[in-house]
Amino acid sequence: MIENQDRTAASTICQLELETLIRAIAHVSRRNILLWLKEPLTNFPNQQYGQNLGICMSEITRRCALSQSTVSRHLAQLKEAGLLDMKQVGTFRFFKRNEKSIRRFQSMLAEHLGIPWYLKRS
Repeated sequence: MIENQDRTAASTICQLELETLIRAIAHVSRRNILLWLKEPLTNFPNQQYGQNLGICMSEITRRCALSQSTVSRHLAQLKEAGLLDMKQVGTFRFFKRNEKSIRRFQSMLAEHLGIPWYLKRS
């Protein structure tokens, strides 16, 4: 009985996590940010701070052509979902993709949709 309750609780937690992740990528701007950060050297070649820390929020804002507050909300939602990592240096915030979380999300979504293991990307 307890083991079944544990499985049910774990399943509920996975469902909630999956819903959070799906909501995080629901907006086209958030999906674009994730795509741009996949290849930061290509998409942000002129960042004056280098690429080691990630991409500065101001560069992402410039690329999105949205207000700073809107981009900040998008980045916060991606970070809260675990899809981005953030490092703050002084007043600057730098963002990188969290590849481990993105792979886990892909796996969770594939499992939820019933995609056979042999069709999943490694």
